[in-house]
Amino acid sequence: MRLLKLLAPAVAAAAILASGPASALDKVTFRMNWYFGGFHAPFQLGLQRGYYKDEGIDLVLNEGRGSANTVQTVAAGSDDFGVADSSSVMLLASRGAEVKTIMTIHANSVFGVISLAETGIKQPKDLEGKRLAISAGDALTQLFPAFAKSAGIDRSKISLVQIDPAGKVVALLEKRVDAIIGGLDDQYFLVKQKGVEPAGMKFADYGANTVGLTVLTSDAMIKKNPDLVRRFVKATARTWEAAIKDPGAAVDALLKVRPDLNRESQLGQLQMDITFIASAANKGKPFGYNGEADWDRTMKILKEYRDLKTDKPASAFYTNDFMPK
Repeated sequence: MRLLKLLAPAVAAAAILASGPASALDKVTFRMNWYFGGFHAPFQLGLQRGYYKDEGIDLVLNEGRGSANTVQTVAAGSDDFGVADSSSVMLLASRGAEVKTIMTIHANSVFGVISLAETGIKQPKDLEGKRLAISAGDALTQLFPAFAKSAGIDRSKISLVQIDPAGKVVALLEKRVDAIIGGLDDQYFLVKQKGVEPAGMKFADYGANTVGLTVLTSDAMIKKNPDLVRRFVKATARTWEAAIKDPGAAVDALLKVRPDLNRESQLGQLQMDITFIASAANKGKPFGYNGEADWDRTMKILKEYRDLKTDKPASAFYTNDFMPK
């Protein structure tokens, strides 16, 4: 009996060794397009609820410094996955960055014109005779001519005021300009957070609609570990579906990481983000589906207004191979 007791630990250890080590989680880095805000709340929710771990992924969420920078870090392999707008993916991939979008979050553009409601700018023609803040070289400013053309605006009747992106909201609040070009899912709410009622016009409602934020990875990752990409897409879809069902829970998850943020403002941002998800091209498809018509339309606009040069079809810049069957 004593011998059996002495042998028991050794037998147990041998059994553990024989069964092999527990399967390790895949360590994955996910780079956002910008500093954490309402749009990024769903990713925090999925991380904290263990949705990524359920798919065998040990996820690290990193803040970003702009979509173009994120595309570059993913292409270089410094990050495994990233969030970036479709125009950055297309433009940089056409110039050699070996990346592809694997999920579309925003099928529609979040860009638009933001003003103070008291100014009375309700339709595009109301911008004529007004001062509009723009920022040289940014995606919004480069797409403004598409909006103006589609909306029938006489651009010569608008005073364009060059302002640094970070200063546009302040200039609007101080009434140094009558309107700004900005993100309806963030700068609109920065105005509202100051206790002032904003008004917004979507580029998307006036013919300047490009695919917005997407999830991308490198061609190397797709080739090397397609199973990981598939699991990552599944977990990300699950987390956004949970956030759509309960935006407040997603924002609460965000505030655990960034308690300095204003809950009401971030909730408003996320709720606005959710309105940009659906399109006719992704109707009835799994969350994250890349709609062919959405991407074809985006390519046409980028070729005309953002100097996209490529002989490839729009489908060369995204893949639906990892969507749930």
